[in-house]
Amino acid sequence: MLLNLPSSSFSLIKLTSSRPPISVSPSKARTHLAKPLSSFLDHHFQRRKRFFYDKSRNPNGRRFKFKSRAISGFDFGNFESAQSVLEAAAVLTAIIVVHESGHFLAAYLQGIHVSKFAVGFGPILAKFNAKNVEYSIRAFPLGGFVGFPDNDPESDIPVDDKNLLKNRPILDRVIVISAGVIANIIFAYVIIFVQVLSIGLPVQEAFPGVLVPEVRAFSAASRGGILPGDVILEINGSQLPKSGPSAVLELVDVIKKAPKRNVVLKIERANEDLEIGVTPDENFDGTGKIGVQLSPNVKVSKVIPKNIFEAFNYTGREFFGLSSNVFDSLKQTFLNFSQTASKVSGPVAIIAVGAEVARSNIDGLYQFAAILNLNLAVINLLPLPALDGGTLALILIEAARGGRKLPSELEQRIMSSGITVVLLLGIFLLVRDTLNLDIIKDLL
Repeated sequence: MLLNLPSSSFSLIKLTSSRPPISVSPSKARTHLAKPLSSFLDHHFQRRKRFFYDKSRNPNGRRFKFKSRAISGFDFGNFESAQSVLEAAAVLTAIIVVHESGHFLAAYLQGIHVSKFAVGFGPILAKFNAKNVEYSIRAFPLGGFVGFPDNDPESDIPVDDKNLLKNRPILDRVIVISAGVIANIIFAYVIIFVQVLSIGLPVQEAFPGVLVPEVRAFSAASRGGILPGDVILEINGSQLPKSGPSAVLELVDVIKKAPKRNVVLKIERANEDLEIGVTPDENFDGTGKIGVQLSPNVKVSKVIPKNIFEAFNYTGREFFGLSSNVFDSLKQTFLNFSQTASKVSGPVAIIAVGAEVARSNIDGLYQFAAILNLNLAVINLLPLPALDGGTLALILIEAARGGRKLPSELEQRIMSSGITVVLLLGIFLLVRDTLNLDIIKDLL
């Protein structure tokens, strides 16, 4: 989450997954990750049909490995690699810098006075001055801001200077306020384009059944003879669908309803079909569990463009596909906020998820960065006080009033209330997400 003062540009990042991962047994929390995609990206990639083509079979494809969990919000996993944490933090910082650079450049190129460019908030850790602008890195990584001298009592610029942001025409101000969002949208497109050119895009193929990536020792599945890598094709004679997550849900539902009752599973193992009887153990809530991790049975291969025109075609389709899913995810969040509020996350959660993605492979990091940019762009357009959209709303009200601004005291109250809410939300998310880290849980 990012914050600024009324004369600055504000940004907020939200992550959401509208579909919670599924687990057939309770176990130590670990981030739900596919290689190359994380549980944060689950909504965006498992549910979406890839745009390239439907392939019936790809024997050379690489199998996705999923680890699933059934907890609300995010599972954060252990920060096993300092490098992956730094990579995730670098991605988040780059996105913040790009957003604020959009505001800064839009003002600078129009000759509008700018006084500050900051990454983070709070006490200054490092700074330098150039051309009457203070550039700084600050202590709290909650975002960044671009400061304008409009209401700075220490500024020696006359209050009626035509190059103060508040004195510029409506269109000039709209360009400055919306430039951060535009910068993030362009950055998301560039990230996908670079991915397409450098490593290609993953093509996901669905296959019948449900994959078993892990089997817990001494569990019902282990006693019954299920091994990691098995694919469950049928349960009690009922064939599982091929449509990814729905197959997992159907299998979990049958197992939960059969505690201490034998179920017959048809298993594919090393190109052989086997029938295995498993008696689910009874969970603390009376449901059945067999002690495995389940995931859709999918494989992923890469598609590389043959020429620059194909690269732009792939990039455009992927970009609009991701944008559509971001809009859909955010829409579901607001329509079902009471159920999805726990999925709103701050910088700690973002870096935790990003670190898991970075450890997975570079594909997921590209997509993670692109989706963060799109989330940031959409959220900032919401007409809420202290967001870019809130500032734009005030400017549009001014335009509707024939160029007459709202009373300055009213604007200050509106923006101050928004800033207070965002600050409190930021602190809450920072504390909650930090306490949800496994390394913190182990200490408590």
